[in-house]
Amino acid sequence: MSSQPAADVRGIAGSREQDMPARLEMIARLLDSNWRIPGTGIRFGTDALLSLLPAVGPVASTAVSAYLIWEARRLGLPAGLLLRMVANVGLDAVISAVPVAGSVADVFFRANLRNMALLRRHLERRGRRSR
Repeated sequence: MSSQPAADVRGIAGSREQDMPARLEMIARLLDSNWRIPGTGIRFGTDALLSLLPAVGPVASTAVSAYLIWEARRLGLPAGLLLRMVANVGLDAVISAVPVAGSVADVFFRANLRNMALLRRHLERRGRRSR
């Protein structure tokens, strides 16, 4: 059984971190805008569908949103941006708690896509500074 040199392992870990924003973006799109209502420009995701399930749905959706924030923290987002992300998810959780109307509102308030925009802008600024 052969083992990889430490340099190769660091390269693999580095590529995983570089790919993380794209994976988080994909999860956010799934939650907030994965499908389009035919004949309209209105998009919705699993967040709106999950909010139709009493109690369990909003909790599951909020848990996945919390995972996105956790990963953003691991990518080095400052506390202020993390708090904005938490506020977005908190507002989304309150909206989702309202039966039926919450599902409709979830179609239009896309907390996860907002959070990924915050992450993307931060990473772009950080990338420009490191050049």
